[in-house]
Amino acid sequence: MPVSDAPTTAQSQTVTLPTGDDAVLTWAGVTHRGRKRDINQDALLTAFPLFVVADGMGGHIGGEIASASTVDRLQRMVGKGPVSPERIEKALIKAVRDIGDHPETTDEGTGTTVTGVYLDITDDQATWVALNIGDSRVYLLRDDALAQVTTDHSLVQELVAAGRLSPEEAENHPYGNVITRAVGPSEGAVPDYVRLDVRDGDRFVICSDGLTKELTDYGILHFLRLHPEPEAAVDAMLEAALENGGRDNITIVVLNVAVPGQVRPDDADTRELPEADPHDTFDPPAEPADDSSTGDDARE
Repeated sequence: MPVSDAPTTAQSQTVTLPTGDDAVLTWAGVTHRGRKRDINQDALLTAFPLFVVADGMGGHIGGEIASASTVDRLQRMVGKGPVSPERIEKALIKAVRDIGDHPETTDEGTGTTVTGVYLDITDDQATWVALNIGDSRVYLLRDDALAQVTTDHSLVQELVAAGRLSPEEAENHPYGNVITRAVGPSEGAVPDYVRLDVRDGDRFVICSDGLTKELTDYGILHFLRLHPEPEAAVDAMLEAALENGGRDNITIVVLNVAVPGQVRPDDADTRELPEADPHDTFDPPAEPADDSSTGDDARE
């Protein structure tokens, strides 16, 4: 079930990978209504192996219905067998139906983002699969460099991709809240997917745009560096986002990955991933991001 303004609680699970290595996953998540909104229309799901954030929209209660319905259907799906793109999409179709059938659903653009990651250990090589509909985000911290794994489904992202808007201009664009894909009664329910290898020391951040409105990527990186444990990192980012205005609901999940026995071959490209359709592959940056910016630029 979605959590509302609840304190963070760290959880941990050990899973044996197909290689025989044990991976220790530790995570914490929080959702908060922020300082400006009357209710929290965000929801989160941390049910191994799936970790998801949903940011609802549409009327006073419509977004809450959409995000809660989506998280509920995904949670049921996790409890019935292995997670896969096919099963995620079936669950989202059911969520769309639930949203449309709810007596309090309005015609005011009711829908929700859904963004997250799950661990796939069904093949010879374990992989993470990131999924995304909307403008919530998955970030990966690897080798001290932070990169955004997902691509926003938003009007400003389309303008940036078309070269009509710079990333700097996009940050404060008046149509920054307009998304181009959502889970809702009149929307499709097919996420984009990205596969990533499982790497010792990786850290994921899954968040709604209530966080990224208040913290830049440099700010997120700063708090991850400052707080190695997920619970402390989540609390610090939430506090900073609230101090910086808290203009929207804020939802954050931080997931740490430890594979103590993992051996990385020096003569192989460990970032090369198996082909997956319709999954893309993701290559994190080799150089650490510079977090020397302080003050307003980093919004830390």
